[in-house]
Amino acid sequence: MRLKIQVPATSANLGSGFDSMGLAVSLYNYVWMEEAEDLQIRSRDGVPVPQGEDNMVYAAVKHLYQLCGKPLRGLHLEQENNIPFTRGLGSSSACIIAGLTGANHLLNHPLSTDDMVNLAAKIEGHPDNTTPALLGGIVTAAIDDGRVYWVKQKVDRHLRFYALIPDFEMSTEAARALLPVEVSYKTAVHNLSRAALFSASLLQGKYENLKIGVNDLLHQPYRLELIPGGREILDYCYRQGAYAAYLSGAGPTLMAIVSCNDPGFLPAVRQYLDDCGKAGWRILELSIDNEGARLSEEADS
Repeated sequence: MRLKIQVPATSANLGSGFDSMGLAVSLYNYVWMEEAEDLQIRSRDGVPVPQGEDNMVYAAVKHLYQLCGKPLRGLHLEQENNIPFTRGLGSSSACIIAGLTGANHLLNHPLSTDDMVNLAAKIEGHPDNTTPALLGGIVTAAIDDGRVYWVKQKVDRHLRFYALIPDFEMSTEAARALLPVEVSYKTAVHNLSRAALFSASLLQGKYENLKIGVNDLLHQPYRLELIPGGREILDYCYRQGAYAAYLSGAGPTLMAIVSCNDPGFLPAVRQYLDDCGKAGWRILELSIDNEGARLSEEADS
């Protein structure tokens, strides 16, 4: 029996919720997986993927097998990667969650949901992308003594999330290297208050608060320096009626949260990007994914 695993893209930090908040959106990677006697990995959509043991999906599968003391003779993997790599939309987290979800099923579910959350965060280094990729919705999470404490809540599907994806990559490591080692007490209070405001306002429908809620001082001011025109694009999104606009994850993707009753946002921003010499940027219109990773079984082909 072959497994099919679907994992959503994620948008982390949500402005002020650095390393602690993230949500899942309707852009998906797909992985087909079955145990075998050898290792075979191929791409279904022509997107190059590692074909050895450095493949992140395979590495996650192997990691769980080793934790459970089970031998992994081989694996056949096929991947369809719709989440762009190193763009701030959780591509690595999607690979980790796909691998762990498939392996957990093949091993007859030795891990609970909490176990999966903890292991994924340990592999990735923080829970703000892996947890919503697994669970869907908006997730607030914190790590204490190696354990992830999390809350998942569903988000109103009537919102639209517009991902403005640049035509260049940005590694998380490079983006994190820009951040200050220490911040002031005033900065810490600023971000704490706005992260709390964002989460509560989004879930209670007080969307007029979201612009304040995403106002961040911990990471966005530094990372936006790597995106020419990034600040101006965020400002333009607000002028076109966005509830919130922020740097997705470590970037370089910019995300705007907009009412579904605003059909003029997309064409206006598209024209603005073209006029700014950014015709190579893509804009994806997305919605919230409240389900997270899904797995189904398929008969062998």
